[in-house]
Amino acid sequence: MQILFDQGVPAPLRRHLGDHRITTASELTCATLTDRELLDRAEASGFDLLITTDCNLKHQQVLAGRDLAILVLSTTS
Repeated sequence: MQILFDQGVPAPLRRHLGDHRITTASELTCATLTDRELLDRAEASGFDLLITTDCNLKHQQVLAGRDLAILVLSTTS
């Protein structure tokens, strides 16, 4: 599974996700993209899952019909 960590997701979380391929938004030079641009880029790049700490994402973006699973962490600790 290909997983994209959005800005704010603690990098040490990688250790707990086994053999999945994990990339951060910073590594993809996506750190300055809007949420919609990030979602579009993640889908176009073949990511299966976006992990974010943006609890407002579901209110700010239309997520229906996306080919990408989204996991929102309510805390970074």
